[in-house]
Amino acid sequence: MADFGEDVIMENDDILIPKNPAELAELKKENGNQLYKVKQYRSALNLYSEAIELCPNTASYYANRSACFMMLNNFQEALEDARKCIHFDPTFTKAYVRILKCAIALGDLTTGENAIKQINDLDRNANINNEMRSVEKLKQFEQEAAKANRKKDFRKVVYCMDRCLDEAPTCTRYKITKAEYLAFLGRYQEAQEIANNALHLDKTNADAIYVRGMCLYYEDNLDSAFNHFQQVLRLAPDHKKAMDVYKKAKELKKTKENGNEAYKTCRFQEAFALYTEALAVDPLNKKANAKLYFNRATVQHRLAKTKEAVEDCTAALELDDTYLKALLRRASCYMDLGEYEDAVKDYEKVCKLNKSREHRKLLQDAKFALKKSKRKDYYKILGVERNASESEIKKAYRKKALMLHPDRHANATDAVKKDQEKKFKELGEAYGILSDPKKKARYDSGQDMDDFEGGMSDIDPTQVFQTFFSQAHNCNDFNLGGGFPGGFAFQFS
Repeated sequence: MADFGEDVIMENDDILIPKNPAELAELKKENGNQLYKVKQYRSALNLYSEAIELCPNTASYYANRSACFMMLNNFQEALEDARKCIHFDPTFTKAYVRILKCAIALGDLTTGENAIKQINDLDRNANINNEMRSVEKLKQFEQEAAKANRKKDFRKVVYCMDRCLDEAPTCTRYKITKAEYLAFLGRYQEAQEIANNALHLDKTNADAIYVRGMCLYYEDNLDSAFNHFQQVLRLAPDHKKAMDVYKKAKELKKTKENGNEAYKTCRFQEAFALYTEALAVDPLNKKANAKLYFNRATVQHRLAKTKEAVEDCTAALELDDTYLKALLRRASCYMDLGEYEDAVKDYEKVCKLNKSREHRKLLQDAKFALKKSKRKDYYKILGVERNASESEIKKAYRKKALMLHPDRHANATDAVKKDQEKKFKELGEAYGILSDPKKKARYDSGQDMDDFEGGMSDIDPTQVFQTFFSQAHNCNDFNLGGGFPGGFAFQFS
């Protein structure tokens, strides 16, 4: 057997292991290189780490382990190893290239730009064109995202983060930023999934926990949101976003609860003021604000401010178009205001959300009220109250019929004649219905008069006039006077 000297020892009579740490480290590096070539990165990583333990000041070992970390998508560790490599060999160009690649993957543009400068100083021919383009694109979309954020254009921020992820698909920072703005847009499930994936890789990721807390907060699950924000602040006491939202959440909860208490004790003006104050806490919290608008609408209704109640219900529904209570409240207010078409529309939406027997009955009542409202108001036409007696109805008709009869307007313009004819005809209809007990009962109950035999079609206003005044003349109730001959032959167009 050959003599290898005292720098090696024999093991199992056939394996030579160097006794010198440097040679042993070099052997481990070479074995690591072989594993790296066949993509066994974790095994290669272990050998590079053993080589570093043996020779902690050798730059190439850190460079190789940095490459391994990069293949395992552990860019933070890769960046640290590349920096250690530079520490021991400031001219190691490949290490700077790895720093540049890691900086792109981590979204660290300052580090990336510094690396580009160092690479160009060391080797003008280094092929980093793709990386330089990526840095420029990241810089562009980060700037556009910041501008969009100032304008509250959250969709544009999400778009910019997607473009950044095109260049740096593993960057956790871009992913979490995207998730945060998805939460602002109300896309909570997508935001939660991104945050959960980040936490699967790192349970201590304070930003991911913050995003989960944001989603809970915007879904009006305040107690769970509090727990998340508290956890964030334990991990990162200076996390400003978590602290700001935590304060808003506590203020919102307290003010809303104070408003509820004021309402329960019938202090409605105070409740109104507290709900208004709560609405100003966080305009982005759509779900909580929808409930606050509904609560304030309820207060407005109790204060007999029906139109204002409708406005608050509408504001609530703009934030949550499936808010059943707000739809029911607004429909009820529309009924109170006599705006039956709007009430019917709201009750139809209610039935689509929840077709209960009670809701179907409300819709039926609203449709009936709408149909009833479209009929002519014969009491109004005659100028009497709904509880007017038979004699009051006759007296009112007699007075208006003499005023509206077309013969009194024979010398008027065509427009005036037409208007008087219409009014005279409606007056005859009104008297024909209200002077007939059966027709009046049907009219008062809201039934459609045309649905019954002898409804509206048999009422001739001229005949009504002639019959009425003939009876009145025969009874000597009053004298018609010379201007109104006993027989009229006026025909309506």
